[in-house]
Amino acid sequence: MSAELVYVLLGGSLLLAAVLPQLLYRSALSAPIVLVATGMLIGLLPGTAGVRLDPVAARPWIEHLAEATVLVALMGVGLALDRPLRPRLRASWATWSPTWRLLGIAMPMTILGVALLAWGPLGIALPAALLLGAMLSPTDPVLASDVQVEGPALEGRADEIDEQDEVRFALTSEAGLNDGLAFPFVWAAVFLAAGVPASGGFGQGGVLRWVAWELVGKVALGVLVGVTVGWLLGRLAFRAPRRSLRLAESGDPLLAIAALLLAYGLAEFAHGYGFLAVFACAVTLRSVERRHEYHQHMHDTVERLERLLTLVVLLGLGFAFTNGLLANLDWRGVAVGVSLVLVIRPVAGYLSFLGHRRQVGTAGLDHRERLVVAFFGVRGVGSIYYLAFAAGAASFSEERWMWSTVGFTIALSVLVHGVLATPAMGWLEGRRRRRARRRQERRAEPG
Repeated sequence: MSAELVYVLLGGSLLLAAVLPQLLYRSALSAPIVLVATGMLIGLLPGTAGVRLDPVAARPWIEHLAEATVLVALMGVGLALDRPLRPRLRASWATWSPTWRLLGIAMPMTILGVALLAWGPLGIALPAALLLGAMLSPTDPVLASDVQVEGPALEGRADEIDEQDEVRFALTSEAGLNDGLAFPFVWAAVFLAAGVPASGGFGQGGVLRWVAWELVGKVALGVLVGVTVGWLLGRLAFRAPRRSLRLAESGDPLLAIAALLLAYGLAEFAHGYGFLAVFACAVTLRSVERRHEYHQHMHDTVERLERLLTLVVLLGLGFAFTNGLLANLDWRGVAVGVSLVLVIRPVAGYLSFLGHRRQVGTAGLDHRERLVVAFFGVRGVGSIYYLAFAAGAASFSEERWMWSTVGFTIALSVLVHGVLATPAMGWLEGRRRRRARRRQERRAEPG
């Protein structure tokens, strides 16, 4: 491929990324669908048709690109969430009830469902089956923008925010946390594949070590580092004794990028989960001075960087679809992808809300809203990262098959969820407006 063609393709792709949000507003055709399709067309051009993408050979590059994209997205969704989480108040924890149910019930059920399907009927080795369940379980903070909150709301009282959109809040907060919470199960698959001895890994007695360290210790460390970094930077930006240090007053939004890098780097240095640290940092930074417009400036900066990285990932993904990524796809991979998107996640998501009641201070989730939350478990860039990470840490004989399976699953999710997201959210918003109008009419009735 000539250098001139590369410049033309990059320039055209950036232009496409700039105009797509405006062209596809209120359309049933999402930007990810168009970008993936564009990447596929690029892969079919005469000058690129002979370029084959081997995900195994390109694994380190893929891992770092996916890692950076997920990190930026996690910072963005953390800054976008308006609902406070005050650790000392039980009522505050209760307002996040949909999130805890999706993380504590739906996510383990999804991991188990995919792993059992792959290991049992499909005959995949247990380590690869567990890895498949772990890496496909997180919902994606990168590709799910159509069903997530748009950005920080700065009007009104903080305790009234998100009351009218429990669906978007649930899907956004879930995506912010479950990328990090998939890591313990990825490590379990790595231990199984590597045959780590019982004294140091996932064997007799090693299960206790896995629970204590991988499942609990690293999660706690990641959250602790993230909260600490977010609190310190928030105090610096909004309440520093010297005005020159109050970055919120100068409006420089690069603090968001600095916070992301510091939280992730320090958490990984402490052997905690960096993904959790970044999200916790963003939520804590937002909580220090919740109503300040500086949050919008930081979110806008992060969002622009996320759009650029997402553009590269989606175009590359589309290119890979027509140049080798799906070469090892078979009926088993199709069965995994279809089952996950259309059966396992929707069923697990809906079952997680059994017994769920409306919490004080929130609008609650009715039957139809629970169906939407359960169905829109978008799969994406996080799955790519986890596969690249795990395949670099241990040897999986099914690696090429897993790359094809993950690629197919992401493509199916982008297509199905991308087409249905706008109509589904529009339907819910219409129902919400009608309910609000009826309430107003009842209040206006005499007597």
